[in-house]
Amino acid sequence: MTDQLLFPGMSAAPLTDGLFLALFPDAATAARIADLTRQLRDKYALTGRPHAAERLHVSLHGIGEYASFPNEVASRVIEAAAAIAMRPFDIGFDRVMSFSGKPGQLPFVLRGEAVAELIAFQKILGAAMQKAGLGRAKAHYAPHMTLLYDTRRIDEQPIETIRWTAREFVLVHSLLGRGVYKSLGRWPLRG
Repeated sequence: MTDQLLFPGMSAAPLTDGLFLALFPDAATAARIADLTRQLRDKYALTGRPHAAERLHVSLHGIGEYASFPNEVASRVIEAAAAIAMRPFDIGFDRVMSFSGKPGQLPFVLRGEAVAELIAFQKILGAAMQKAGLGRAKAHYAPHMTLLYDTRRIDEQPIETIRWTAREFVLVHSLLGRGVYKSLGRWPLRG
């Protein structure tokens, strides 16, 4: 939400900046996932453009989308994130499927069942963000990694498990509509 006043006939400024917290796989795992995405795209005759390997991530907490960069919000996220303590944990995704979405923009995602530590970490992080006045923690969290968006719906399909160890989490500044992510802070998982 912006602080801009709106008068009849005026529209809000376009949203240009997003903030979210995420886990990124290591470079070797991201390359494997990107390769798998290309294989699955061909296998299921999908036409959506695969996400670049360096953009593949597991979202943890969406902070918001803004008409200009939210300095104060980013500062509060950085402060809250620095106080989080949790040890590194494994993430494993063993299936792919389409989520519901806008018509023609269905997220094709990796999913997994053995993600209890990921869910626990997301809850800890959500509580810290809520305590810092940065939104409410999600009541339901469905851990996933979006590979691409497509017009076709793919039912859940098993894949060979993709596994990596989460060792840090990242505050991302997304330049909306431009496909650019900038890291504003990284915090190691420790404990």
